Amino acid sequence: MSEHELVQLLPKDEHNQQLEANVHPPVWTNPTPAGRYNLVVIGAGTAGLVSAAGAAGLGARVALIERELMGGDCLNVGCVPSKGVIRAARVAASVRDAEPFGVNVPEGTKVDFGKAMERMRRLRAKISPNDSADRFKDLGIDVFFGQGAFVDDNTVTVTRADGSVSQLQFKKAVIAAGARASAPPIPGLNSVEYLTNESLFSLTELPKRFGIIGSGPIGSEMAQSFARFGSEVFLFERSEHILPREDSDAASVVQKQFEHDGIKLMFNSQDMQISRSQDNKICVTVTQNGEKSDTIVDQLLVAVGRAPNTDGLNLEAVNVKFDQTGVEVNDNLQTTNPRIFAAGDVCSKYKFTHAADFQARIVIQNALFAMGPFGKKKASDLIIPWATYTSPEIAHVGMYEHDAKDAGVEIDTYLQEFSDVDRAILEGQDEGFVKVHTKKRTDQIVGATIVAENAGDMISEITVAMTNGLGLSKIGGTIHPYPTQAEAIRKLGDQYSRTRLTPFIKSMFKKWLSWTR
Repeated sequence: MSEHELVQLLPKDEHNQQLEANVHPPVWTNPTPAGRYNLVVIGAGTAGLVSAAGAAGLGARVALIERELMGGDCLNVGCVPSKGVIRAARVAASVRDAEPFGVNVPEGTKVDFGKAMERMRRLRAKISPNDSADRFKDLGIDVFFGQGAFVDDNTVTVTRADGSVSQLQFKKAVIAAGARASAPPIPGLNSVEYLTNESLFSLTELPKRFGIIGSGPIGSEMAQSFARFGSEVFLFERSEHILPREDSDAASVVQKQFEHDGIKLMFNSQDMQISRSQDNKICVTVTQNGEKSDTIVDQLLVAVGRAPNTDGLNLEAVNVKFDQTGVEVNDNLQTTNPRIFAAGDVCSKYKFTHAADFQARIVIQNALFAMGPFGKKKASDLIIPWATYTSPEIAHVGMYEHDAKDAGVEIDTYLQEFSDVDRAILEGQDEGFVKVHTKKRTDQIVGATIVAENAGDMISEITVAMTNGLGLSKIGGTIHPYPTQAEAIRKLGDQYSRTRLTPFIKSMFKKWLSWTR
């Protein structure tokens, strides 16, 4: 097996062939190493690509190593394909729910799942030139395909499947190897063929009965999407509600929509076992509230468990500490070897593309210029929002209420329901809210959660405010177009301003207005 077959891009249609030609060309000759590199980057996912492109753009001599597909999980088996699938599912739901808007759709209208997945593959291939080997070569970066491994504090080798080895010398190095799906130890799981995010997007036929283990972001997004496509979806979750790490009020809004979408919510699923049924399908056995039950499904998606890609890097040779959670780094994203840095999923608890992007920017400055006039950047200074792309979406930034309590930070909480926001009512999207936490008796924002159809877009306004030290009153004093759903955020600024109108101040205003009448 050649190294470009490590990750299977199926089916082998024109779109996946185009993708492969961009992100791991079947015919690629590794360049001759060009002396000592300012920066050697291992891994060409988001963190690696940003590190390499940013450093090269500043004049550094850079080598980039990738053993599988450039673009990493995000382009190939994560953010990009999942959002393509989600968009198709949203259209299907819009058609299904069109009647209340006065739009009559013929009965029996069905989703062409194969065509929806083909659209996803076509658009993924269209996006892929941004992450392609040729593009980074044109940026002046030496692109190597193969397994990267440290030899010593100055040397990395790249080994291809044919046994050929390149030896690279470096001044600084970045580990940006990412993470992969890693299923938990469920009895019997290995006795069946199951899906992870790495194989899910190769499906060409819609599963009639689809089991999903885990109601985190991936599990929830795909459960809703496949239910809207027409699968009978069984979502298994150990806790009592979906998205257990999110704000519970927000999760309950999404859960209500899941019920409308017909998802079978298998809460309190304990003692799970997997086996083959008599008709060669997959049997999921769980105990719920003391009662054991069997569920037969055609396909099973395991949407829990991630493992850092530290295998094969020979980190022991360069005294880089790591464990099952990833590579150990300090606040400057420096490993236990001061010449080696890390960024992205291989070392971060924030496993998001945008987090990897900004961590890479920190690495560029700290690895190349920390001794110069710019000083060192800290990862802890990053204010990182995130979103789960269900319908409605949940977006969050900063502290949850329990975070503030644990940190001993007293807060005030402001809530604006979309049921009182005109545009949300007109859109038929009034099941949701904006919740903002401020430091007690101030307008300093410390956290926020939004539940809305486009919450992922809306959260950025609050993130900008937090990043630049703008309080909730500043948002309230900023004109927002009417009618928009983002007006809900401005209304919270008005809520804060009304708290400043204390009974004493109000009485003083009354006296002044009476005197000046």
